[in-house]
Amino acid sequence: MATLRLNGKDVSLPEDPRTTLLDFLHQHLSLFGTKKGCDHGQCGACTVIVDGERVNACLVFAFQLEDCEVTTIEGIANDDALHPLQQAFIERDAFQCGYCTSGQLCSGVSLLNELKSGDPSAVTYSSRASLKEDISERMSGNLCRCGAYPNIVDAITDVIALERQ
Repeated sequence: MATLRLNGKDVSLPEDPRTTLLDFLHQHLSLFGTKKGCDHGQCGACTVIVDGERVNACLVFAFQLEDCEVTTIEGIANDDALHPLQQAFIERDAFQCGYCTSGQLCSGVSLLNELKSGDPSAVTYSSRASLKEDISERMSGNLCRCGAYPNIVDAITDVIALERQ
């Protein structure tokens, strides 16, 4: 039986190879934190973390993730303690309607990992690019219809500052 590791637990993959990761999460595992937005990979509402990289769950088939480590919004907290980025989103009021928040958080966690690894972004090579511009570029695949972008960037900036202490 093919499996993947989801939020620290092994789960069996669906038999139907047409099942997207997003539909697998919703229809087979009753995990609804990952949102279905555009279902075309354009909005980022379905962003999850696969082997440390952000992925649009609506664009990947579940069977493609055999033996992969998948983290959803339900898995980024540490037991009862919020992930520092979740706490920063609360403190910075980095959400309004909340629909995009799970994707924004998963993307933000991946962004933090990219920075730790020294992975470049499209603006990294510009000597004039600020940290906030770099964050905005890295988060550009996640849309927020409410326009909470400044607060999202501030929340991520806060966590980067904490990690550098």
